[in-house]
Amino acid sequence: MDGRGLFGKSARGLSGPAGQRSGRGHTDRAAIVGDPNASAQPQEVRTSGVYHGTWWRQHEDEWDPLEEDRLGTVAAGRFTRLFPEYRTQFTQHDLVALAHAMTADPEPPVPEGDPDPEEDPVITAAYTYLGQFTDHDLTFDPTSRLREALTDQQLDALADFRTPRFDLDNLYGRGPDDQPYLYAQDGIRMLLGKAMRGNSLDPYPHDLPRGPNHRALIGDPRNDENRIVAQLHSIFLRFHNKVADYLARPDQLGTKISFEAVRNQVRWHYQWLLVTDFLRMVINNETYQRIFADPYYPTPTLPELRDGLRLMPVEFSAAAFRFGHSMIRPEYRLNQRIPRRPLFLPEDAAHADDPADLRGFRPIPSDWAIDWRFFIDLEPGPKPRAVDPARPQPQKAYKIDTSLANPLGDLPRQIASHPKILALRNLKRGVVFRLPTGQQVARALKEQPIPDDELVIGKATEDQDKLPTLKDIAPGCANRAPLWAYILSEAQVTSRDRAGDGGSPDSFPVKLGPVGGRIVADVFAALLRGDPTSYLHQGAPFKPIPDFARGERFGLAELINAALRSKQ
Repeated sequence: MDGRGLFGKSARGLSGPAGQRSGRGHTDRAAIVGDPNASAQPQEVRTSGVYHGTWWRQHEDEWDPLEEDRLGTVAAGRFTRLFPEYRTQFTQHDLVALAHAMTADPEPPVPEGDPDPEEDPVITAAYTYLGQFTDHDLTFDPTSRLREALTDQQLDALADFRTPRFDLDNLYGRGPDDQPYLYAQDGIRMLLGKAMRGNSLDPYPHDLPRGPNHRALIGDPRNDENRIVAQLHSIFLRFHNKVADYLARPDQLGTKISFEAVRNQVRWHYQWLLVTDFLRMVINNETYQRIFADPYYPTPTLPELRDGLRLMPVEFSAAAFRFGHSMIRPEYRLNQRIPRRPLFLPEDAAHADDPADLRGFRPIPSDWAIDWRFFIDLEPGPKPRAVDPARPQPQKAYKIDTSLANPLGDLPRQIASHPKILALRNLKRGVVFRLPTGQQVARALKEQPIPDDELVIGKATEDQDKLPTLKDIAPGCANRAPLWAYILSEAQVTSRDRAGDGGSPDSFPVKLGPVGGRIVADVFAALLRGDPTSYLHQGAPFKPIPDFARGERFGLAELINAALRSKQ
């Protein structure tokens, strides 16, 4: 998310080390017509010698991930455009109107066990936070802000402070030699935090390791920004240790085990589950098969991506891969011992009972260990028709549609401000990066754009036929929808079309359509093809470790199960 909460993308910028700075002009004005901040004088953009991987430890005394965006140091350019010929601007009035329409009204929570029409019937809640974790692995833009549009020169200078690879630098940081405090004494295994409780299935849950100020000591501080992604990060730490235990067996590497060997296996298993599990879950099958019919030889639909990607496309990072915002629920149950907890308490209530919501950047209460059965089916396969009421049932993700849960319309000041509406932050970021419209991208991909009178805004539920269209809400967006909004509307419209007339609209799954799905899958494929360390380039075809797989399947459930069996 944007900024300092949820699917984080940006945070306060930094000054580079002395002797590594060089000035660069910044003259472009905002492309948001009517924005009262548009006349603000932009700050200087500077360059530094920051290199791939995490960098926050070098400047942690200067950086507060909860403060407002501002321009600061940037390194060599690591962003690019898939469709450089297109630029678009919107009026502030249209963006604000659209953002409000894309934010759900306040409503009481649906009682547990009752049908919730906003839930996707297939996608469980764990995939929301796997998407966030993956986003933090791929992109980190701490220097752009929401008030100025970037020129091409500024985009070239803008740094992605993450390697554009699925290499888990958000987990490993700069490695045991440079960040030894993340690692156990052997320099191979990962350190874990304090023991937790609350999950009868898991005798060894742990918080993240934390310093004296209670901030997490991890490869990317954003993985502590809520209490769900923090515990998913802990699962990945434990999975790494499980792989280390396996490779240390005498019939494997034994005493020849190394950190690099363990890290490679963890990375390849992570990449494999993204390709064979995560993408299948969120992208329509026709698009998935076009690109990943052979997971050992994915083929991007855009020919120019077939040689791989070494720069991060802004159409992906600032629009398409933000689809997960719509999947967020307003409340989650973590385990059987505590009731559901809200994403954010109102500001006044948060002061009265600070630990009671899911905001992060602080220790997790010791009895809040996640029972992952509430987030994903840990035993895939046929199920008995009768549901055991005593058995935890996975909470479903909300549908990929043009309605964000109401709490995301009033982000706490610790997470974001100016604006506090997440949908507006996303729409403005699209303007900052001067993204093309959804219709322009559809035509560039030779896909039929969705007509204006079908491009609806609102919940993908029974009443979808009654929803207003985007052009009704924001007349200036007629035939020129902001890319992020178009991708979300396309998902619910095309999923409804694929479902046909049978059954209730509340019961059909929603997946990314041809434009959103192709951007996401093409970029995933290109990043893997362009990374010589990915599982695609290791000689013999990659196979998950048999001890961790379920037959030939290795997905998120199998990774969690392996971590839960860990000795630690």
